[in-house]
Amino acid sequence: MTKKQIHLNGFTQNSASPHAAGLWRHPEHQGKEHGTLAYWTNLAKTLERGKFDALFLADVIGVYDVYQGSNQAALAQAVQVPAHDPLLAVSAMAQATEKLGFAITASATYIQPYQLARQYSTLDHLTNGRIGWNIVTSYLESEAVNLGLSGLIPHDERYDRAEEYLDVVYKLWEQSWDDDAVVQDTQYIDPTKVREIAHEGKYFNVPGLHLIEPSKQRTPLLFQAGSSERGREFAAKHAEGIFTNTQNQKNAVAELQAFIADITERLHKYGRKREDVKIIPAVVPIIGATEEEAYAKLEEYKSYVDYDGAAALLSGHSGVDFSKLDPDQYVENLPSQAMQSRLQSYTSDNVDYRWTVRDAVLYHGLTNGSEVIVGTPSQIADRLEVLSQEGGADGFNIRQVVNPASFEEFVDTVVPELQKRGIYRTDYEGDTLREHYLGQGQVRLKDNHYGKQLRIGGEVHA
Repeated sequence: MTKKQIHLNGFTQNSASPHAAGLWRHPEHQGKEHGTLAYWTNLAKTLERGKFDALFLADVIGVYDVYQGSNQAALAQAVQVPAHDPLLAVSAMAQATEKLGFAITASATYIQPYQLARQYSTLDHLTNGRIGWNIVTSYLESEAVNLGLSGLIPHDERYDRAEEYLDVVYKLWEQSWDDDAVVQDTQYIDPTKVREIAHEGKYFNVPGLHLIEPSKQRTPLLFQAGSSERGREFAAKHAEGIFTNTQNQKNAVAELQAFIADITERLHKYGRKREDVKIIPAVVPIIGATEEEAYAKLEEYKSYVDYDGAAALLSGHSGVDFSKLDPDQYVENLPSQAMQSRLQSYTSDNVDYRWTVRDAVLYHGLTNGSEVIVGTPSQIADRLEVLSQEGGADGFNIRQVVNPASFEEFVDTVVPELQKRGIYRTDYEGDTLREHYLGQGQVRLKDNHYGKQLRIGGEVHA
C-alpha cells in the first residue's frame, strides 16, 4: 500500500529575524544578510536539494505598533522590520534552481488586482510555472494608514473585497487571452483572441485586457491561511493549499482532523473535493543528534527570545495591546479585527491548556504560534508522519529559527529519514508548482475550481 506523501515548504520572510523575536542575536543566524541575493540563492539551493515544493515567503507592509501604542519594541528587536519586498529576489532564486517553487504573499487589500495579475504572470513566465500566491487580506492598522486609508477595513469586509478581487484576477489570468493568441505570423498577436474583461463591481472597475499572454500555469497556485469562519469559507472556495497551525501536541491530531472535516464540508458547497486542496500546518523543528541535545538547543533558543519583541509580534497579529494585560493573567477571549486565529489559539477556553499572557507571548515569540517538535531526526520524522498519516495533514510549512542552520539541518538529517520511510519524494515528478502539489500533468486550475468557471460576459474562452 502506497503511503501518503508529504509536501514541504520552507517558511520565511524577507526580514532579518522573521518569526522568532530576538533570535537575530544568535551567533549562527545570518539574518543581517537578508538584503543580499547570495542569502536567497543559497537558501533556494538548500531547499531544492531537499526536494521542497516551495520557498514560502510571508510578508507584511506595515510596522508592528500595537504594543504600547508604539513601534519602538518592533524596531529594537527587528520584529519583521526591515521588511523587504519578497517579489524582487524571486527571479535570482529561480535562475539558481530548476524545480523549486516560490509561494509569495501579497495583499488583496492594498495591491490593485490589475497590477498583481501582471506581476505574478511575469514571474510565472520567468520561472517556467513555479509561482504561487498566498492570498492575504492584511491585518495591521499601520499598513492601512500608510497606504492611504483612514484605518483598517473591518475583518469581514476585507473578505468581501477579496472575493471581488479574485473575480478580477481570474478574468485576467484565465479569460482575457486565448492560449493561441500569440501567432507571430503576419501579426504578432491575433486581436480576435484577446478580450477586455469589462469588470464593474462594488470595489473595482477594471475594463481592460490583461497585459501578458498566458503563462504556463495561467493562475499561480493559490494558498490561503484563513482560520476564522469567514477565512475558512474563502479558503474552501479559492485555495489549493490551506495553511493552519496546531500548538498542543496532545490534541494536534484531533485538531487537524476536525479542521480537515470542516474544510471538506465547505469544499463540497463549491463542487470541490478533499483531494483538490492540500492542508499544510506549520511546525518548528528543533533538531539534535540526541533528544537531550535537541532540548538543550530549545532552551538556548528560548533564552534569546525578547519579551517586548515577542509581545509586539503577538499584539500586531491579534490586534490586542498585550502591554495592557497582566503577564500572570490568563488570556481571555478578546475582540479582534486582525488575525483572529492567532488570538483564539491562546484564549483560556482551551480546556487542555490555559495560557497566561507571559506564556503566550514567549511561546509566540519563538514559534509564531506553531507546534514545536523537539528531538532527533528520527523523532522529528515520527511526529511528521503521525500528523500526516493519522492527522490528515498533506504537508508542512517548516519554520526557521536561525537561518540558514534551521533549514540546512532539516534537509541534511530529517529529509533522508522521511525518504527512507517512503513518505517523501526522492526527486521532483513535474516542473510546475501546481504539479508539485497536485500531481504531474496538473499544470492549471482544475475544471471544478471557481476561477475556471468564471466567464467574461458568460462566454467560454481559452
